[in-house]
This record gives sequence, structure tokens and C-alpha cells, in this order.
Amino acid sequence: MTAIRVLLADDEHLIRGALAALLALEDDLAVVAEAASGPEALSMARAHRPDVAVLDLQMPGGDGVSVAEALRRELPGCATMIVTGHGRAGHLKRALAAGVRGFLPKTVSAQRLAEVIRTVHGGHRYIDPELAADAISAGDSPLTAREAELLEMAEDGAPINEIAARAGLAAGTVRNYLSSAAAKLGAENRHTAARMARERGWL
Repeated sequence: MTAIRVLLADDEHLIRGALAALLALEDDLAVVAEAASGPEALSMARAHRPDVAVLDLQMPGGDGVSVAEALRRELPGCATMIVTGHGRAGHLKRALAAGVRGFLPKTVSAQRLAEVIRTVHGGHRYIDPELAADAISAGDSPLTAREAELLEMAEDGAPINEIAARAGLAAGTVRNYLSSAAAKLGAENRHTAARMARERGWL
């Protein structure tokens, strides 16, 4: 029996090392590569051509969903899974749109993770029921792509003029977009709106 070749990508070395050690105990799984960032995950996948890539949602240099999108184009034979410490509704929808086959919290046991790796390798899908329920209850983002983009720029407290310069827009236009976004979210200002949108996975 040929073992399922697994890539583990997580920027937390302790978690990644522990997972690799636990998965190594499974006879039918082989961790062939590890990565600590989005770009490293892609280069390791190209070099080792794993059957399944287990990707942390948030990594330096590119999140798990963007890595999954790239892998779907470059290595269509590699199934992708996302593990996350904070599964927001918007993240799950983005992941499914990117062709991700597994989506589960970091709180799962190594045994459960191994089962899900086998499931996605077999061509099936596994979404954690609680994360799926949260996604359904949160609904779709009311923000336009431009509103979300400008809210993300406003997240770190940047002034309107700076956001306008970065976006190539007039300050008044930026103010209008941000006011519209805040109104849609029922937020008193752009900073609160950005935080709320981030919490719901819409940024």
C-alpha cells in the first residue's frame, strides 16, 4: 500500500512539529514536507508533489486559501485542507470557492486530522460542523469589493488622505466608501467597521 504523501504548512513550529510526529505514527500517511509560510508551502509542494496539503489559514506571505488557489492551478492532483484557530464565515466561503476539500479547527485530535486527510484524499469533502453552522448564521458580506479593500486599508488607523493616496482615489471618494461600509455594518466609525468585518471573515 502506498502511503498518502502529506505537506504540513503552519508558521507555529511547535504545532507543526507535533502534528508531523503524530501523523508519522499512522501507517498509511507520510509527511513528505513542512513549511512555515505561504511561499514556502508553494515551493515545497512543487518540489515534493504531495497528495494532500494541510494548510494553516493564517501564514506569513500568503494565507492558506491563496496557497490552495495556487495549488489548484499548478498541482490539480493535490487535495487541500485548511486548519484554523479562528474559522470565520467569510474564510470558509473563500476556501470552498478555492476548491479546498477540508476545513477544520486546530482543536481537532491528530487521529481526527488523519481521518480527514484520508477523506479528502479519497475525493470527498469534510467541513467541521460548528464552523459550517457559524458560516451559515453569519450570512454573506454586504460589502462591495472596493468597500472591503478600503476598510482593510483603514484597519491600522491610517488617515483618509493616506488611504486615498494608496488607493489612487480622491479623499472624498474614500470617505464616501468608508461611510457606506460603516452604515451597512451598523458601525459608528470606519475603525469599528473594519474590526467587525475582520471578525466576520469579510476582509
